[in-house]
Order: sequence, then C-alpha cells, then structure tokens
Amino acid sequence: MSNRQDPVWRFLLPSLVFVGVFSLYPILESFRLSLYRMILTLPWLGQKFVGWENYRDLVTDPVALGSLSTSMIFVAVTTPIEVLLGLAMALVLNESFRGRGWLRAIVLIPWAVPTVVSSQMWRFIFNDRYGLFNYLLYGDATQLYWAPLAEPGLALLSIMVADIWKTSAFAALIILAGLQGIPGELYEAASIDGASAWRKFRHITLPLVKPALLLALLFRTIDALKVFDLVFVMTQGGPADTTNLLQFYGYKKSFAEGMIGYGSAIAVVVFLLSFFLSVLYIRLLGTGLLRKAQQT
Repeated sequence: MSNRQDPVWRFLLPSLVFVGVFSLYPILESFRLSLYRMILTLPWLGQKFVGWENYRDLVTDPVALGSLSTSMIFVAVTTPIEVLLGLAMALVLNESFRGRGWLRAIVLIPWAVPTVVSSQMWRFIFNDRYGLFNYLLYGDATQLYWAPLAEPGLALLSIMVADIWKTSAFAALIILAGLQGIPGELYEAASIDGASAWRKFRHITLPLVKPALLLALLFRTIDALKVFDLVFVMTQGGPADTTNLLQFYGYKKSFAEGMIGYGSAIAVVVFLLSFFLSVLYIRLLGTGLLRKAQQT
C-alpha cells in the first residue's frame, strides 16, 4: 500500500516546495519583519523588536488610511465594471460567426500587453501636451490643455480606465470558459418552448455561468488590491496622494524611505484583505457550484 502512495508524493513534492519557497516563506517573512523596527538608511540601528507597534502606527497614519480608502474605491469601481464588460465580450465571443477566432485573439491583446507597457501608453494618451486624449477633445495636441493625471479628481479615474482596458479581457476569458460548459440542449429546449433571448439569458445563462462570474470577480479583486505598476508608471501616487493605493504606499515606505518593518506591516494588511475576500468569494463560489449541481 505504501508503494502505491510513494509516487504520488514524488509528484506533489516539487509543487509543495515551490509553493513553500515562493509563496509561504515571503508571507511569513513579511509578517516577521512587520514586528520589527528596521530602517535601511540607518543600518547600524539593526532590527529592534517592537511587537504590534507598526500596526498601531498604521492605524493612526492618515496617509495609510487614505491609501486604504483609495484602494477600496479602486476595487469597488473597477472589478464590477471589468466583470460586466467581460460578460458582454464573452457572450459575443461565444456566438458562432465567421472570424470568431480572430476576434478572440484581438480581444486578448490588451491583457497580453505587459502592464508597464500599457501604463506607459496610457500615460502618453493622457499627456497634457501631446496626448491623444487632448487631440480628440480639442483637435490639437501641441498646446497645453487638460491634464487628467495632474488633477486630483481625475487621476484616479484615469488609472481606473487603464486598468479596465487591460484586464476586462481576462474576465472575459474566464467567463467564456463557463459559457462553453453550458449544454446546448438547454437552449434548444427553451427555443422549442418559445423563450425569448432575454429569458434564455436570465433563466439559463446567468444561473449556470454564476460560478465563472464569481471566479472572475475573485481574481480581479485580488489583482486590484495589488495594483502597483499602473500607479508607479502613470502618477507615482500623486497628485496629492489621490492615487496612492495601499500597495504602492507600502512600496514607498519599504524602499523609498527604507522603513522595512512598516512597509511589511502594510504588505501583511494587503494580504489579509485579499485572504478574507478570497474566502468570501470561495464560499459563494462553492454555494453556486452546489446549486448548479442540484439543477443539473
């Protein structure tokens, strides 16, 4: 009996080592560092154990609280829009028409573009002197016009637009996989009964694709909480910290200011937020899969 189990462990061991080294260890090390006061610019001070002091400072830090609020707004706005756009694109790509394969490839281009590249592209689009945005509004990109990335009320919105443009295709890919798993016989039976397209979508497509929707929402929520590239390239957290998302604020504290302990505390908070939201979505996903199994 043990001989049969040994090959299984041999196959699992590389994956367990990979997860432990590249996922579990950084998480535990970040938590350990968050309990210490360590400043890279003052290495002679060493590591001083301060317990939960970094977390207490985090709760009373107005910039950190503002970054947390901005991150929550970013997640609350971008993720539903991305999932809805992904659902719309998936519904179109699930239909049979000539050139569907080419359209699927074209839709995935924004997601395939590296985030740093797409961020630079959007930074140029919103440039106040030579950007495409001003050219479309005024017909001239050579004069100093509107600067969305320099206005507190528009900078965060500009980053949201860039994130939605890039990642909606990823949500569409997940939802499309869910749509292709719906049996065609259900639609044929509904057509025989005289159901309209809206009734088919409401009573067949939407209930059966709900697990894929929750899965797309899960992935996009976690990624939105960890957004860094867009902010780093487009605004550097400005103007006036209006785009200073929590993940980027943790980077500034850790590497720009050298406060490794405080930055690690921010990283732990981001991880805990992602973890609790993941648990919530997974429970909802499990409920949706159970209902789907009962319906089928």
